Amino acid sequence: MLSRLPKAALSIHHVAAGASRQAVRSGSVRFVSTGAPTSNAFQRALNSRAALGSAVLMTVGSVAWYTHLYGSLPFIGEVHASSPAEEGLHPPAYPWSSSGWLDSFDHSSIRRGYQVYREVCAACHSLDRIAWRNLVGVSHTVDETRTMAEEVEYTDGPDDQGEMFQRPGKLSDYMPAPYPNEEAARASNAGALPPDLSLIVKARHGGADYIFALLTGYVDPPAGVEIREGMNYNPYFPGGAISMPRVIFDGLVEYDDGTPATTSQMAKDVATFLHWAAEPEHDERKKNGIKAIILFSALTAISLYVKRFKWASLKARKIIYNPPTGKNMH
Repeated sequence: MLSRLPKAALSIHHVAAGASRQAVRSGSVRFVSTGAPTSNAFQRALNSRAALGSAVLMTVGSVAWYTHLYGSLPFIGEVHASSPAEEGLHPPAYPWSSSGWLDSFDHSSIRRGYQVYREVCAACHSLDRIAWRNLVGVSHTVDETRTMAEEVEYTDGPDDQGEMFQRPGKLSDYMPAPYPNEEAARASNAGALPPDLSLIVKARHGGADYIFALLTGYVDPPAGVEIREGMNYNPYFPGGAISMPRVIFDGLVEYDDGTPATTSQMAKDVATFLHWAAEPEHDERKKNGIKAIILFSALTAISLYVKRFKWASLKARKIIYNPPTGKNMH
């Protein structure tokens, strides 16, 4: 179609295009010279992706740091089962061996903690969600776990005669409960119901810190605080009055590995064991997380390289238009 236009039209078109480009250049020059370079640079900085990313990172970091210091945000409701206000004295933070991003449980402590649970806690508290097989490879060997399971009689059946029978425990059986039902548990504990300990670390604000503080926090009530008969004072328990008396004392158990069985050592071991019981996938989850980070980091690096390799030639190319001159215009 352009070949059908007269030469005068083409000339006018070139002149108009050149005039428009000159006007844009002169307009931009006049805009820069109006004395607003600072505001223009500030506006570009606000609109840049780096500024947006920095603002997001600063906001997220501030929220995470505030939550780390105070437990929760003041304008967001509690997301755990019990609020700190309902939990009495807030437990201190202890340096657990599994607290770090790349740290795992102390499995020797888990083994000792199970011994404390079996000899002390199992008299009142159940562990319904943990089976004998869960201990294999974590705190005990297969033979040790099978021997402990066979020491417990389980009701099974019916048999060929339609009767229920007693049999030794198997690895697939779950930990035995101390009471047959809730009513029997309350009757044996003056109306109080000992909670199941399978998820107690997840169900209490403070987690393992709360368990350790509770077991080692029994003191005499302060002046002006009255505790009714049959109750015990513990500032870490809601309300301060708890039905469970102090059950851990120095030398109460004898560890197989020779570790001194002090009150704090036993409390630490049983808290570690209950933390594992509430989160048995803890170590495997962190191991898979490390693998995922390595894998996705490598894939990200490869993707960035391929993107630059494919697009570098397209983004760096220059398209130049050489208008016809002289004889080429005819």
